[in-house]
Amino acid sequence: MKTRNLAMVSVLALCLAGCAQGLPRYRTEALTKFSSVRMQGGERARAEEFTSITDALEAGDRLLERNRVSDAEQFYLLALRKSELAEQQLAAENVRHEAQRLKAEEDRRAAERQRILEEQKRRMIEEREREARETRKKVDKPVAVKEKEREVRHLPSVHTVKRGETLPQIAAQSEVYGDALLWPLIYRANRDQIRDPKRIWPGQVLRIPRNAGRDDIAEAHRIAQERRLQ
Repeated sequence: MKTRNLAMVSVLALCLAGCAQGLPRYRTEALTKFSSVRMQGGERARAEEFTSITDALEAGDRLLERNRVSDAEQFYLLALRKSELAEQQLAAENVRHEAQRLKAEEDRRAAERQRILEEQKRRMIEEREREARETRKKVDKPVAVKEKEREVRHLPSVHTVKRGETLPQIAAQSEVYGDALLWPLIYRANRDQIRDPKRIWPGQVLRIPRNAGRDDIAEAHRIAQERRLQ
């Protein structure tokens, strides 16, 4: 409302001043600077100063209506100086805001760079751990194979049947297989001397296979479960 009133007063003042002594020298400069402050957002950012400038311009226009040009000139000069000061303050605030924006952007970029570095470090550690695990596997596997071979060499490759023993009982012995369901392995390896797996005789020397694979073991379990001897 004040701005609209100011515009109306300004038009009237122009007419009156044009008919009398002409416009005061500072009025145009003050209005130009005032418009610049308003375009830069001074009405919101510097509300108190903006109101003070408006009041000075309106006071000058009221005096100009009464042909008090000299007195009006003082208010226009005051409005000009206040507008210049407000413009400087707005410029300083804009510089400060831009600096804050640039700093925030730099902080964001620094945080992103740090995140990328940490991610690269994490991946590097994971890769090194994976390589270490692979190396340990390569080292441990031959050792495990050798230990298994030593265990197999220490286990008996033959078994002499004792009175009352059955194939499941022999297979269940810890030095044989430790699993009664693996008796079909013994039976298959000794088909030349065992016709019926239910009938074995004391004194028979049975071969104990030590190279059975996973499929052989699975097949032995299947047969033992289908054909129980005990």
